[in-house]
Amino acid sequence: MSSNRQAATTNPWRAPILFAILAALFVMEGTMRNAMFSGSWNTALGILNMGLISAITALGVNMQWGYAGLFNVGVVGFLALGGVAPVLIATQPVEGAWNAGGPRVLIALAVGLGTLALAVQAWKRLRAGRGLAVLVILIAGFVIYRWLFDPAVSAIEANNPARHGNIGGLGLPILLSWAVGGAFAAAAAWAVGKVALGLRSDYLAIATLGIGEIIVAVLKNEDWLARGVKNVTSIPRPVPYEIELQGNPEFVSFAQRWGFGAAEASGIWVKLCYMSLFLVVLLAIILLAELALKSPWGRMMRAIRDNETAAEAMGKDVTARHLQVFILGSAVIGIAGAMMITQDGLMAPVGYNPLRYTFLIWVMVIVGGSGNNWGAVLGAVLIWFLWIKAEVWGPALIGVLTAPLPEGGLKDHLLDSAAHMRFIAMGLVLLLVLRFAPRGLVPEK
Repeated sequence: MSSNRQAATTNPWRAPILFAILAALFVMEGTMRNAMFSGSWNTALGILNMGLISAITALGVNMQWGYAGLFNVGVVGFLALGGVAPVLIATQPVEGAWNAGGPRVLIALAVGLGTLALAVQAWKRLRAGRGLAVLVILIAGFVIYRWLFDPAVSAIEANNPARHGNIGGLGLPILLSWAVGGAFAAAAAWAVGKVALGLRSDYLAIATLGIGEIIVAVLKNEDWLARGVKNVTSIPRPVPYEIELQGNPEFVSFAQRWGFGAAEASGIWVKLCYMSLFLVVLLAIILLAELALKSPWGRMMRAIRDNETAAEAMGKDVTARHLQVFILGSAVIGIAGAMMITQDGLMAPVGYNPLRYTFLIWVMVIVGGSGNNWGAVLGAVLIWFLWIKAEVWGPALIGVLTAPLPEGGLKDHLLDSAAHMRFIAMGLVLLLVLRFAPRGLVPEK
């Protein structure tokens, strides 16, 4: 029995077969039109593109959990930080915003960081009365920070609030913002890791859970940064616009030769362009991750994950290595957050739901196989496909099951609750995988 189970987990054909089945699902989504599939390539490519972004996010989580056993429950926060980058980097400058309070905001932020750095140095260097000294530094720094920050923010938010009311961007290329999004998330990971990674592992979960919610709350309430709940629209994108393609006679002629209308073909073309960009980033991250995993560094990380005490006895700095991989994984998550905002063209902080952007990402990693990069990719795309299709399949299934029931009462209640079938479906998938493939569909070798 054990030999059969071992053979199943090490079957070299498992991953190719599962990826082929996944590809077949997308082909059916694009070509077959019935109660289960839409028969639209626009829909199939839209699901695939978001699945690729989810795959990059899952790779970041897999680096933290699969490589080092770090439990990050604040994925949504690092995604949101990455999403700020396209707003600050690629959107056009807001006229009058910088003069209203831009320099003062930068000075205030510098004062805040300087206060924290000075407090740390005081704690390290002083022996007598260091607690009082740190308290005085923090209080004084906070007062100066607020004195500089509050008037500047009020002036920026009062600048044409109906259309802007934010600091605006730099007007730089949108693709640059993807790297900046990774840098934002990496900086936050460094700050969280310096505090929490030297403690017990459960403190990291608490810290990341808290920082994730704090980041989302800041984005919702700090209008000067990204307009808060008023959202930022018309974020530039690196692919053509559909309306431009529809007005191009050569493209219209090309679409007609393939049997597509201009509107449908323009949507497909734009999604194919996005898919190409996302695939380049995904494959580059997988290549670097695989090289790292198979290097001495990767073997060291897995040794630390499996037995921290033994690794520490061998002279490894466990806390420093944990911080390193936590920063790397968070940077990958931040890149995915910037890519998602670029695809949507919209920054809406209210949309950062922990259920979607933390729990579902963890389901992707667990189902695919933690510790295996290709497993994380498979799990991400598969779970995202099922998450989207469950919204259609769930009500249809409930309709079939309740057909024999009399009208009203229980039948109406079940039909009204059909929208929640996607949550039941994700829980069922997770339970089945944990029962029959506890190491995931494509387990770590």
